Amino acid sequence: MAIAFDTLGYSKRLRAGGIDQQHAETHAEAARDYIMSELVTKADLAAAVNAINLTLTLRLGAMLALGFGILATLMKLI
Repeated sequence: MAIAFDTLGYSKRLRAGGIDQQHAETHAEAARDYIMSELVTKADLAAAVNAINLTLTLRLGAMLALGFGILATLMKLI
């Protein structure tokens, strides 16, 4: 999911703070290209958490099934 970044507004804010136009525009473009691409959205985070939950649930289920299988086998041997 893409995040909208207002480079024009960012550039205007820098110019209002005393930065010349060329530097302000270059900084705004760099922020868009290098900083904004690394941000995680709520949707990205939710998808990652769901994937981790599924993996952990499957692992726990497999461990329980294996444990009960071993326990049943040991009970037959005793």
